[in-house]
Amino acid sequence: MDIFLQIVSEPFTWGLVLGLIFMVTTWRLKQKDIKQLRVENKRIETEAKELQGHLNTQLKINSKGNEKLEEELESLKSQNELLRINLTEANQKPGKAEQRQLQVMESAAGIMREQAPGFAPAWEKALREAEVDMEASEGGLKKFIRKVLPSSKSSKSESSIEANSADKVLTIESESSS
Repeated sequence: MDIFLQIVSEPFTWGLVLGLIFMVTTWRLKQKDIKQLRVENKRIETEAKELQGHLNTQLKINSKGNEKLEEELESLKSQNELLRINLTEANQKPGKAEQRQLQVMESAAGIMREQAPGFAPAWEKALREAEVDMEASEGGLKKFIRKVLPSSKSSKSESSIEANSADKVLTIESESSS
């Protein structure tokens, strides 16, 4: 026991004991930190796998949506082209050019009514006469004559058109001189 007391009384022993206590404490803290880091590492790896799975799912969903949008875009492009072709064909059908020309002439007549002071009354009179002629030819004796004698109708109508146009010219000249 003497030896034990002599060893304990040495400053080297005290330094060694304090150093060992410090080392054991540090070692235990290090082991605890290592254990916490391993748990944290496993948690992060699990979370990373989950996030990667979510990311893959989201990318699949987005790619499917993009594919559908591209398919729809292609479908709409083909429909647009088809409609453009159909519109071009519809505009080239017989009668369309005449309808367009009629619209142009109607627009020009409207402009002339606004701009030319003597044009409107003469135009309205000619328009009323044409309407009366159309109504007369659609029913009654003129219709019957037109059905029975189609060739005489054209010669009569041409001579009546020439007479009407001569009367209109005289009417327009007399109105513009007054």
